[in-house]
Amino acid sequence: MIKINIIAVGKVKEKYFEDGIKEYLKRLTRFADVKIKEIKEENINNPTSGEVEQIIKKEGESIIKELKGYVIALAIEGNKLSSIKLTEKINETAAYKNGEISFVIGGSYGLADFVKNKADYMLSVSDMTFPHTLFRLMLLEQIYRCFTITNNVGYHK
Repeated sequence: MIKINIIAVGKVKEKYFEDGIKEYLKRLTRFADVKIKEIKEENINNPTSGEVEQIIKKEGESIIKELKGYVIALAIEGNKLSSIKLTEKINETAAYKNGEISFVIGGSYGLADFVKNKADYMLSVSDMTFPHTLFRLMLLEQIYRCFTITNNVGYHK
């Protein structure tokens, strides 16, 4: 069974996002072993640009320790894929690096360049910015959609 790791900065505070995340994690159990690793979000009120750099670096150092398998970093400058193309990407990489994929969601200031450089692939879902907890739910939904496409389950239309 493929292993999927979601490495995400910050905790989910909103119950409605948490409920949605739990629902997709439950649905995914028939297709994959999915784990979420939360990285501590560094918070400073009104940080200077130098402090932002330090925040990104510190979060990045914590992220790097959690990376396993094929690493897909979520970044606005990444490649945009349709659900079908993401399915193909997951299927292509399922046998690569012991069938383990790590998706990385950075904090509110983004990902450190050294994390992006460590990634095997950079993925963008939009030029828009989303709250990170909402995006975690959106990513899980897309991963679920990919598995339903692969397994010909009537979810994707």
